Amino acid sequence: MAMRVTSILPQMAGTRFASNRGPASKEDTQTDFNALDILSTMPAPSTAIDTCMDNGFALNSGLKVTDAGVMLVGGEAFKWRPWAKPGRKEGTIGSGGTGDDNKGLHSDGGKLQNSRGQFEVDRQVWGVLDLCWPRPDLLVLGTGPKIVPVSPETRRHISELGIRLEVQDTRNAAAQFNLLATERGMQQVVAALVPIGWREGK
Repeated sequence: MAMRVTSILPQMAGTRFASNRGPASKEDTQTDFNALDILSTMPAPSTAIDTCMDNGFALNSGLKVTDAGVMLVGGEAFKWRPWAKPGRKEGTIGSGGTGDDNKGLHSDGGKLQNSRGQFEVDRQVWGVLDLCWPRPDLLVLGTGPKIVPVSPETRRHISELGIRLEVQDTRNAAAQFNLLATERGMQQVVAALVPIGWREGK
């Protein structure tokens, strides 16, 4: 006669489980682990990202960067348009410039990806990092609404500068920059963020 197994746990009537630790402690020296925040006394960096918008970013300092990406280096914020072609005449059409369509977030022929779908931009885009001394340890790159792999050429150039690279979609890259800049300081960590509303040119 075969036995039928109905339960794999032994039946223990009246047994207390580990989650029931007995009566609450009445000691004065209890630690509230929910209130433990080791960064609570650290001020947020002035260039911390408060909001990622379709066409730009709002920073903790109250500054809004619109119609462009942003590069955050050493506590400073720079408008960053890595999709603009070298030699492109910036400015309004009225002053002889080429102007921008879609508020700068889409430029005819403006591309951030190569034919293999990898993030690849001109070396001149990283000019601010060439001028920094001492060089930051880490660059957090936000590639827009979704994560895009970085081309070997772009990765090699950033590595030649002595900077490590972390690649994420822009929302997660902004959150990571905020945390790392608070922990390690704005001199050690920089960010280059493409707006979440970026559309790749043709």
